[in-house]
Amino acid sequence: MLYLASSSPRRAELLRQIGVEFTILKVDIDELPLENEPACQLVCRLSREKAREARRQLKSMQPGDLILAADTVINLNGMVMGKPETHAHCCSMLETLSGRQHQVLSAITLINWRGEIKQSCTQNEITFKKLAFAEIDEYCRSGEPMDKAGAYAIQGRAAMFIRRLEGSYSSVMGLPLFETAQLLQQEGYDLNLTNKTHHEN
Repeated sequence: MLYLASSSPRRAELLRQIGVEFTILKVDIDELPLENEPACQLVCRLSREKAREARRQLKSMQPGDLILAADTVINLNGMVMGKPETHAHCCSMLETLSGRQHQVLSAITLINWRGEIKQSCTQNEITFKKLAFAEIDEYCRSGEPMDKAGAYAIQGRAAMFIRRLEGSYSSVMGLPLFETAQLLQQEGYDLNLTNKTHHEN
């Protein structure tokens, strides 16, 4: 059994895309960065803590069971950007990203039934066009960016803001599929099975 330690519909959608069967475990951790914590360390730590919290929820795992967790953060010249808290905060974040290049870091953590941990982290470069305040305000009012790191969703309306992407589209969405598939296959997970479904707790 594979457990996905996330309530993100985007990560569930991406896993379904590669034919993975999973059960969702909703986890809640403190996502605040530590003092002077670099973005790469932060995203790896949060991913790892989500996986560990899921393992605590399960209490016991059967041979072959796996837990997958992921986290994504935005890094702009050393400044980590999380999810917007208000409409004004959302607008401010997008104004900051307007016309500039930033990094999207996504980390995944896999814990097997023995408690062994494997991790992978990807970094992607995104360049935004120069945004007018009117389109920022309209986008934030749509509600789409309010639960997204950096206040935008590459798979949504914000796609028209992005001039250039260097890296992995799925990683920017929140789950790097190439690295996820590699870790799963290293643990013996068969990605060639068909007619799979997913289940939610």
